[in-house]
Amino acid sequence: MGQAVGSTSGNLEEGALRDVARPDMPPRDRTGHSIVVRISHWLIVAAVFALTLSGTNILTSHPRLYWGETGNVNDEPWLVIPIPASRRSVPTAYDFRLEDRNGWSRNLHFEAAWVLVLTGLVYGLWGFASGHFRRDLIPGRGDRNWRAFSATVAKYARHFLRKEPLPTDEIAYNPLQRVTYLVVIFLLFPAIIASGLAMSPYLAAAWPGLVEFFGGRQSARSFHFLLVSGLLGFAVVHVILVKVSGFSRLLRGMTIGHG
Repeated sequence: MGQAVGSTSGNLEEGALRDVARPDMPPRDRTGHSIVVRISHWLIVAAVFALTLSGTNILTSHPRLYWGETGNVNDEPWLVIPIPASRRSVPTAYDFRLEDRNGWSRNLHFEAAWVLVLTGLVYGLWGFASGHFRRDLIPGRGDRNWRAFSATVAKYARHFLRKEPLPTDEIAYNPLQRVTYLVVIFLLFPAIIASGLAMSPYLAAAWPGLVEFFGGRQSARSFHFLLVSGLLGFAVVHVILVKVSGFSRLLRGMTIGHG
C-alpha cells in the first residue's frame, strides 16, 4: 500500500506521474494513509509473513511439484526445489533430513489464511464504499498507456541510480503503481486463496469444480507455489521502491498517518 512517484507538471512524463486528487476532496498529507489502509496493510503483512514461514515448512515435507491430480516420488516432477526434505521417503540431493514440523505449520497456515481473507474482505468492502479504489487506484484516462508506465519506470530509475529519495512534493500514486496494486488485490490474492482451497481434501469434495479449474490438486499446488513466488517478488520490489521514494517518510505515513 506504499506510495511512490507523481507530479503535477504538464509535460508527458510529469503528466503521467501527476497526483490525481480530486478538487472536491479535502486536502490531506500526500504521504499519509487512512486508518483502514494502515491497519489492513500491517495485518496483511503479518499474515503473509506467517503464511510464508509456515508454507515453507509445509513445502519441506515434499519439495517437488507436479501437474495433474496426483504426484509422488514415483512420478516425474516438473520442478525439484533444491532444499532438504523433512521426510526420508522423498529423495533429495542432501544426505540429511530437516525436522518435520508439519503439525504447527499447518495450523499456523490455516489461521493466518483466515486473517488474510477476513482483512482482505474488510479492506475490499471499505475500498468500494469509500471510493478509495476509484480515487486512489484506478488510473486516469490519460495514464492508461505504456508511455505513462515507461515514464514512471524512467523516473524511478534515475532516483535509484543517483541513490537519492524523491522530493516530498513528488510522492503520490503513479499509473504503474496503481495498475500493479489492482492486479495484486483483485487477481493475485484471490488466485492464491483459490489455489490453496483447491488443495484441501474437504473443500475438493464439496467443490470439485474448483479442483478441476486448476487441473487437479497437484496442479493447484504448483500454481499456488508460482503465485506465492510472484507475490513475494512483488513485496521485494515494493520495499525497494519505498526505500527509493523515502523510506522513513513513507513508513511514518503507513504507521501514524502522515509523513
